Amino acid sequence: MGKQPHVLAIPLPAQGHVGPLLKLATKIAEHGVKVTFVNTEFIEAKIMASMPEISAIGGSLIEFVSVPDGLEHGDIERDFEKSRNIMKKVMPGKLKELIEKINQVSDDQQISCVIGDVNAQWGLEVAQKLGIPSAAFVTYGPAILALQFHITKLIDDGVIDADGTALKDGLISISEGNLPWKFDEFPWMVRGQGKIQKIIFESSIEVVECVKMSNWVLSNSVYELDASSCDLVPNILPIGSLLASNNSRFLAGSFRPEDSSCLSWLDEKPIGSVVYVALGSSTILNQAQFDELAIGLESSGQSFLWVVRPDILWGPVAIFPDGFKKRIAGRGKIVEWAPQEKVLAHSSVACFVSHCGWNSTLEGLTMGVPFLCWPFFVDQYQNSRYICEAWKIGFELTRDDHGIVTRHEIQAKITKLFNEESIKGNALKLKEKATNSLAEGGSSYKNFQRFIAEIKFS
Repeated sequence: MGKQPHVLAIPLPAQGHVGPLLKLATKIAEHGVKVTFVNTEFIEAKIMASMPEISAIGGSLIEFVSVPDGLEHGDIERDFEKSRNIMKKVMPGKLKELIEKINQVSDDQQISCVIGDVNAQWGLEVAQKLGIPSAAFVTYGPAILALQFHITKLIDDGVIDADGTALKDGLISISEGNLPWKFDEFPWMVRGQGKIQKIIFESSIEVVECVKMSNWVLSNSVYELDASSCDLVPNILPIGSLLASNNSRFLAGSFRPEDSSCLSWLDEKPIGSVVYVALGSSTILNQAQFDELAIGLESSGQSFLWVVRPDILWGPVAIFPDGFKKRIAGRGKIVEWAPQEKVLAHSSVACFVSHCGWNSTLEGLTMGVPFLCWPFFVDQYQNSRYICEAWKIGFELTRDDHGIVTRHEIQAKITKLFNEESIKGNALKLKEKATNSLAEGGSSYKNFQRFIAEIKFS
């Protein structure tokens, strides 16, 4: 009997990164591979508080450990530069200590593979230094990764400068067959935040090096959704969509308690009648935009489920327009956080007003739900363009000259989407494509089985 394979999974400590890696870790564990999941102490406390069942369900599949990250509470959410610098300094040593401690326990339980978030470079670098095989886990779409692989060429060709700023207007294509990029919508572009843009751009360059040093590149995507981008990334293994709803024992990894009362509320609504609004875990609105969204939903005449985080505004708690909650009683449901996959899978949900983060994008299209796209930063603009232009499963909400999505725009686009049968049809076709990839013999199924076989018998 050989040594039991033992995977150490290391996410970037952020909601959109911990969740998909935890789903992957659970899937791996269910194939008989021992998994140790590493969170920072701050993130682990959040997950355990919001998901008490994680100890009972996860404990039988995955061992959870935490390490100190050197951060004060809130740093990771509010001070990107500070958190990145501290973690790059602190985490490698802590991870090395953890791996050495685990390896000392038993020769048969030693770490045989590290799966590290491609944006948490320290994990993959530690694995390389210790001579442990590693897999880079990519939580965003293959189009972004393909672009990152072309950064050096774009600089050499005079398309962008050394800080990632486009040197020409218009559309920029990295390869024939790929959806071109708008010059001001590269994922590292942060308007008015030059320092942050520089950090994200440098991280994009580091991603390429991490991918090159890894034995596997695991992508939470579906090959058929963007085959041309996948073909530009060496050794990529699209294994998505990674969904908790595929298995009752999968863990969503939510940082916030999910309000399941919205599911029984949805049960009472007609099929295809509800607008679901969720703008992610980090999108921030101002009060004026919040008011426009509220009135736009109200004036649409449709039932709606709206996720309103306590921190959806900078500073003060969001204030609803006068009389709003009374007027929409029965027709509108407001929750602080929702079990999103279950909501999107519900037959009463007709469309998804989304920020177009990659996790939300994958979840929506895998459930066959049309989109109203409201991107804010990083990869969300290009994801929105895939939704609207490449896949044709949604419409974009257009901002006015002041950067506001008005109530009239919201009302008009909801009405348009409810009456657009071609969008609904395309969404169902894409759902079938994504679902088939996960079924036995599908592309994601075969890629995952290949990875499991290789870590078991390598």
